[in-house]
Amino acid sequence: MSSTLVTRPPQTSIFRLSFPVPHVLLVTIDREKSRNAIPFTGHFEGDAIFTWFDEEPLLRVAVITGSGNKAFCAGADLIEQNARASGKEELPKTNVFPPSGFAGLSRRLGKKPVIVAVNGFALGGGFEICLNSDVVVSAPNAKFGLPEVNVGLYAAAGGLSRIARSAGLQVASELALTGRHITADEAKQWSLINRIAKSQESVVAEALDIAQLIASKSPDAVIVSRAGIREAFETASMERASQVTDQRYRGALIQGENYKIGVKAFSEKKTPEWVSSKL
Repeated sequence: MSSTLVTRPPQTSIFRLSFPVPHVLLVTIDREKSRNAIPFTGHFEGDAIFTWFDEEPLLRVAVITGSGNKAFCAGADLIEQNARASGKEELPKTNVFPPSGFAGLSRRLGKKPVIVAVNGFALGGGFEICLNSDVVVSAPNAKFGLPEVNVGLYAAAGGLSRIARSAGLQVASELALTGRHITADEAKQWSLINRIAKSQESVVAEALDIAQLIASKSPDAVIVSRAGIREAFETASMERASQVTDQRYRGALIQGENYKIGVKAFSEKKTPEWVSSKL
């Protein structure tokens, strides 16, 4: 599929990009020896990749996972941080993160959905990616945690506010203040992940199954539905969130080609053939 893309993906040394099924981007963090910890440059590479993903007409859903079988992402590259803290390396002249956060994902607003396939440890920034993703599929043996307090830091990439909103004050406090790891079962119990895969080996395949299902729906409707959910998550008033989504998207959705395709296919009892979203 990469040969049929309308635009060229950005260059990256941290991530591996592939296109395993139509309309789906698979992003693999390619630092297995470092447990897929993300160095400083990786945050900006991730931002570039997911900005490009949102604008590439042929892509509808992204899945992100880690290389190897031990870690999805162990967080920030603390070896690099230690070198900078000790003066062995120069401190970055820009912000540590882009506005979209850790790996370009932990504070990403975005337009299209991102699914996380957690194939091992998801710690620190790796867990913060999960907390801001649309769907999380976890290997049975995966572990999650915010261990920043163990090294004199805090979860600075947006994870504290998101885990408090998703799991509540007490759960968020326990995890952030103790730094302990939790199991996939605990994460699911606290609504921090969607499902636990049948096995570690199947986690990416199961995430791709969800991605394919989403990609089979109207791209316009997926974008607007995601925006409405996000608005509600970020807004104190549920009714105000509904108003904002309606005012921002209803007109363009109804006037768009995919709406006409969808209702025509329904009336004719045919499978709709969607076109790229213009939202």
